[in-house]
Amino acid sequence: MKVELRERRYALLLAARDSEYVKEVYGGYFNVFVAAFGEEGERWDLFRVVEGQFPNMNELYKYDGFVVSGSPYDAYGNDLWILKLCFLLQTLDAMEKKVLGICFGHQVLCRSLGGKVGKSYSGWDIGLRKVQITKDLSPFSFLRGLHDIPTALSIIECHQDEVWEVPLGAEVIAFSDKTGVEMFSIGEHILGIQGHPEYTKDILCNLIDRLSINNSIEMGFAEDAKSRLKLAEPDRKCWERICRNFLKEN
Repeated sequence: MKVELRERRYALLLAARDSEYVKEVYGGYFNVFVAAFGEEGERWDLFRVVEGQFPNMNELYKYDGFVVSGSPYDAYGNDLWILKLCFLLQTLDAMEKKVLGICFGHQVLCRSLGGKVGKSYSGWDIGLRKVQITKDLSPFSFLRGLHDIPTALSIIECHQDEVWEVPLGAEVIAFSDKTGVEMFSIGEHILGIQGHPEYTKDILCNLIDRLSINNSIEMGFAEDAKSRLKLAEPDRKCWERICRNFLKEN
């Protein structure tokens, strides 16, 4: 008797508008995320939450997992779409649905579930950052199959906000010399990552240029960040494995 396997279904909650560069080179951020975290035979849906597009609350049960993207907005802001996103994330947590938060997504997950976020005490973090993963990974089933992954990994960062305090019951999984909470989890269904596992160096370089043009960062800081990017590579394959394991681990 042939058993029909159910199609795995995921949703990207996109909290940023596509840049012209990403649209031209990658066809949009949605394609960047699916290339990093998706696998053949899966269905991925896009909801542009920054524009008020949200999944139907009556259809959340159909999804195996959700990914919340980065954003130029503050995770502690009170824009209507951010408040609506917080309510959605609280609902998904209550359902114990898998939710992966990236950068802004990491911060807004923390806020939604009772933690505290705000401006980084040490200012912008832009470029490659070495992140130290805590040694005892045994409580986290989605990391247990990744014995060959080093405990120190480089990741692309671009943020001026950070998690100040994780929610009650959360575990800090990784930290760096710049940011105390680089990664946190709650149970087996919530994972926040401050860095950008999905970013390539060219995406970050374009973002640095845009931040410099709109005077968010100084020209000298921007040029220094781009020059340092040439010296090393992010551990993208390791980060992709961590994220995929988390989303697909039953």
